[in-house]
Amino acid sequence: MKLVCQKDKILKALNSVIKAVASKTTMPILEGILIRTNDNEIKLTTYDLEIGIEYIMEAEVKEQGCTVVNAIMFSEIIRKLPDTEINITINESNLLVIECEGSLYKLATMNPEEFPELPKIEVENSITIEQNTLRNMIRKTIFATSIEENRPIFTGCLFQTIDNKLNVVAVDGFRLAWNSTILNNKTNTFSAVIPGKTLNEVNKIILDSFDPIQIGVSKNQALFEMDNCKIVTRLLDGEFLNYQNVIPEKWETRVRANKNNLQDCFERISLISASSTEKEKKYPVKVMVDIGKVTISCTNQTGDAKEELYVSTEGTNLEAGFNPKYFLDALKVIEDEEIFVDFGSNISPCVIRPVGEGDYTYMILPIRLKE
Repeated sequence: MKLVCQKDKILKALNSVIKAVASKTTMPILEGILIRTNDNEIKLTTYDLEIGIEYIMEAEVKEQGCTVVNAIMFSEIIRKLPDTEINITINESNLLVIECEGSLYKLATMNPEEFPELPKIEVENSITIEQNTLRNMIRKTIFATSIEENRPIFTGCLFQTIDNKLNVVAVDGFRLAWNSTILNNKTNTFSAVIPGKTLNEVNKIILDSFDPIQIGVSKNQALFEMDNCKIVTRLLDGEFLNYQNVIPEKWETRVRANKNNLQDCFERISLISASSTEKEKKYPVKVMVDIGKVTISCTNQTGDAKEELYVSTEGTNLEAGFNPKYFLDALKVIEDEEIFVDFGSNISPCVIRPVGEGDYTYMILPIRLKE
């Protein structure tokens, strides 16, 4: 194998595939990156048996070949080389030789025949969506996935198509994030739960552009395909929450607020709520809704804080406790200027929606306040 490539191009490819390299494994081959030439292209592949990524890039290929090299070592060397042409060859000792200006590195290689093949997915249902739309939908939901492995199904996002609409939903037992968009092409009704880890990597690779990305699913795998990149991942097994039935349709108290003003209040109050010297202890903030006003307050051994915001209110007065991080996570991804914050009671979920027709809904469970 002998090829010449530009540093910026191969570095972009490496940054795309590096996240599918196994970090803790008894199989050294999974710590590698498969490099395979095909005419004047090279394909880089990584696979940790859960998520696999292929990236194809142009290069000047002088001799065809295939090898596997330690991914972290290879990418770090490339990252630190000068911004110019890089020569990569396999020598007679089967070492990968990297040359760039005055730099010369030789890396041990592994047998490419031992590298596991990415699953061949027989796509049963698929959708095509603009990359910037998918990127936005993931950004608006991924933060609400669970990090608790005891309920694996909630560590992913539900992708569900109904009536030519794509719904992406995340839930962790304390909050829910739901984003939807109308699809341009007619599609079948299907649902799949895609791991949050995969979606985080997809979001780093896709562009903020109108270029299409195709998402295909089979019984236990999902496939994301773009022009020069392919990502395969296993699906999560289990029954996802029936999210449409848990979001309250009615409210007893409604607040209409400027999103940025409300976010600023929660960010300031979080300075106190998050500053506890007892790191294991969580201090909720108290939200009080009065006529034309919301008061947000917090008291702990560090001090106390209170924020008052004059807003439009409807319904009854209310006092409830909430984790301020959950409010902030939702507010930070909302782009609308004005939002409704709807409450049922001090022990029922709070729902955040845009004023007017919108494509998202957030639900947050309250925390019981101590007397």
